[in-house]
Amino acid sequence: MARPEVLDRIKEAEREADEIVAEAEEEREERIAEAREEAERTREDARQEAQELKDERLEEAREGIEAEREAILAEGVEEREALEARADAQRDEVVEHAVELFTEAVDAQT
Repeated sequence: MARPEVLDRIKEAEREADEIVAEAEEEREERIAEAREEAERTREDARQEAQELKDERLEEAREGIEAEREAILAEGVEEREALEARADAQRDEVVEHAVELFTEAVDAQT
């Protein structure tokens, strides 16, 4: 083989090698970009799932607090009604006692 043909074949082989390297580099960059996009999607999915879980737990806590609040209010109403009933039951005795004290005070002044 003549020297010019050998040089041409070497140049062609180098050009092909450069193309292969360039294609490999381009493919590597594409894969890196795809991996970054996939990682971002995964992070976003994880963030969204965490937010949903947080919202769900917060709602459960609010429901529990509301139920407890309602129970406390109901208990307060029952206690108030019991106090009112006891006060009503003792009203006649208190009035009678007050009248006795008043009568004694008036009698003591005369």
